[in-house]
Amino acid sequence: QVQLVESGGGLVQTGGSLRLSCAASARTFMNSIMAWFRQAPGKEREFVALITWSGSGTTYVDSVNGRFTISRDNAKNTVYLQMNSLKPEDTAVYYCAAGARWSTLPKEYEFWGQGTQLTVSS
Repeated sequence: QVQLVESGGGLVQTGGSLRLSCAASARTFMNSIMAWFRQAPGKEREFVALITWSGSGTTYVDSVNGRFTISRDNAKNTVYLQMNSLKPEDTAVYYCAAGARWSTLPKEYEFWGQGTQLTVSS
């Protein structure tokens, strides 16, 4: 049973923008903290951003603060990651995740998508 499905990745030039989407099953999405993580080749999975159920609470890793914006549409069971001013170091596979706790740790998230590749060319 598929719980989370990411889309929107691709190839973009430095300074460009892209929006990722993550569609969830209603059961997975309801009342969940939704987060985005990323993993570059040879590196550990890294927290990027999270958002509370109401959308009133968000937090970001310092490296994307001011460039990325996480949002959610609870009517569509979808969470988004708007990425602006992209840099080559943003290149990674991006994963969305659903959990019950406010956390930046991957282990706290129960459900994961399959990931979508973002490549930022210099």
